[in-house]
Amino acid sequence: MKDYHGMKIIGIDNGYGNIKTANCCFPAGLTAADIEPVFKDDLLVYGGRYYLIGAGHKEFTADKTGDDDYYILTLAAIARELNVHGLTDATVRLAVGLPLTWVSQQREDFKTYLMRSREVRFTFRGKPYWVEIAGADVFPQGFAAVASQIRDFQGVNMLCDIGNGTMNIMFINDRRPAADRMFTEKYGTHQCMLAVRENVMRTHHATVDDSIINRVLRFGTADIQEDYLTTIRETAAGYVREIFRILREREYNPALMRLHVLGGGSCLIRNFGEYDADRVTIYDDICATAKGYEYLCEQALRRGVRE
Repeated sequence: MKDYHGMKIIGIDNGYGNIKTANCCFPAGLTAADIEPVFKDDLLVYGGRYYLIGAGHKEFTADKTGDDDYYILTLAAIARELNVHGLTDATVRLAVGLPLTWVSQQREDFKTYLMRSREVRFTFRGKPYWVEIAGADVFPQGFAAVASQIRDFQGVNMLCDIGNGTMNIMFINDRRPAADRMFTEKYGTHQCMLAVRENVMRTHHATVDDSIINRVLRFGTADIQEDYLTTIRETAAGYVREIFRILREREYNPALMRLHVLGGGSCLIRNFGEYDADRVTIYDDICATAKGYEYLCEQALRRGVRE
């Protein structure tokens, strides 16, 4: 979170798998109820309804404004970020993003969706919040994570942002984003999860819990029987090979350019990929995009003041 003349800039990376702010990360899922649930650890109360944040799984959708879920998840993200700084009341400017090739078409609808109410009152984890939404800015995913380092991007660079639902690819040539070379592929890490479940069922006739799969994907191992571990690893390696095939289709050539990999799926490249570490940079900070949104928003506000 950044402070700009008393207004709090909060960057929120509204992913399909996780919601990230500069300081927090939680699953992009929720369940709604009209009566108060028994378990209240991550309970958000808004508009007379009860929402358990992080419960369930948000399915991929190309339009995040199709229901109220991402609005409620945004309120939870605001509360988490304010709580880090000991605040419950604040004037907030949201800095968010959309996949590279969807930004132009969906920007205004997403802004309207997030700013449906100027003043919002809600309760999260038993604590009341009052938030004034002063504005919202929508930036391109992927690029935001490296925006503050753009001066270092000399020569030809390919940026690959692997999220849960999509993989965003763009070129940055001599510190300038190439607007005509941006691509969004529906090949996020959720596709790897589905492949792992299918292969474990086919090979071992068993259902594997998502928490086990996630652990293997993130760390390369888990406390499970070796033959199961081998199946998961081999499936993940196949997924990574497919990523590099897609990148080659988009004219990736390691001899002529550098590759920058970020997002939640970057750990798969690190754990299961075959690449030249001198030519590939992997960004480990899962909150980098949310921090980048804040940076871009602050820069835009400062330019506006100077103008």
